[in-house]
Amino acid sequence: MRNSRLKTIFIYALLAAIALLTLFPLLWLISTALKSPTENILQSPPQLLPSEPTLNNFVRVWQSLPFAQYLYNSTLVAILTVGLNLFFCALAAYPLARLSFVGRNSIFMAIVATIMIPFQIVMIPLYILTVQLGLRNTYLGIIFPSLASAFGIFLLRQAFMGVPKELEEAARMDGSSELGLWWFVMIPAIHPALVTLAIFVFIGAWSDFLWPLIVIQDESLYTLPLGVAKLAGTFSLDWRLVAAGSIISIAPVLLLFLFLQRYIVPTETGSGVKG
Repeated sequence: MRNSRLKTIFIYALLAAIALLTLFPLLWLISTALKSPTENILQSPPQLLPSEPTLNNFVRVWQSLPFAQYLYNSTLVAILTVGLNLFFCALAAYPLARLSFVGRNSIFMAIVATIMIPFQIVMIPLYILTVQLGLRNTYLGIIFPSLASAFGIFLLRQAFMGVPKELEEAARMDGSSELGLWWFVMIPAIHPALVTLAIFVFIGAWSDFLWPLIVIQDESLYTLPLGVAKLAGTFSLDWRLVAAGSIISIAPVLLLFLFLQRYIVPTETGSGVKG
């Protein structure tokens, strides 16, 4: 009994140490953002707790650049990207999981194989296509490469395959169409997978820097990562202001994850049919 208790204490202590190590960069970022101009952020040994904490850095960041516009742009792009990605991935994943047709497995394997292709390889063709479609300097141009993803199709296909066959048979006996079956039975049944994919897509869209940098030249369409990069140049790399801007940028992602993490845990699919 005593050995079991010591083992439990050791495991929790180890997990706490790992958590602290993981959180240290975030804590250091917050500490830097709260330090006043009189404090040396590069002193040795480093000082984690500010001696004169201040919120002035956040005020300066918000007033010096149109961060409200950057926040609006990032929010709009992320929400549209999540919605469209979930819709198209679910549409593509459903037939690959539940319908029988020639070449189904080959198509699925070809889609999964594209995960191994780095974005930098397809970046130039994507940019040319975006320009030809007239999407440069538009919100849709930022969203365009993320309308669907191989990972999303893979994740939702596996979720669709886990839905009990009885739900599908009951819906067909009630005269449900294929589209109705997909929308009213399958989509509610895989909502944990949809939430998980939504979180991944949101984080990717929110933090994306390279593609918006390429496709957007109008500063009024800048997203937060571009705004933080501009912030670094505007103040000749004042790390206090860069840290404050970074916290403004990552705060919505942290809040979203804290709010949606309870939905990630898979639940029973018995409630898959809407009334």
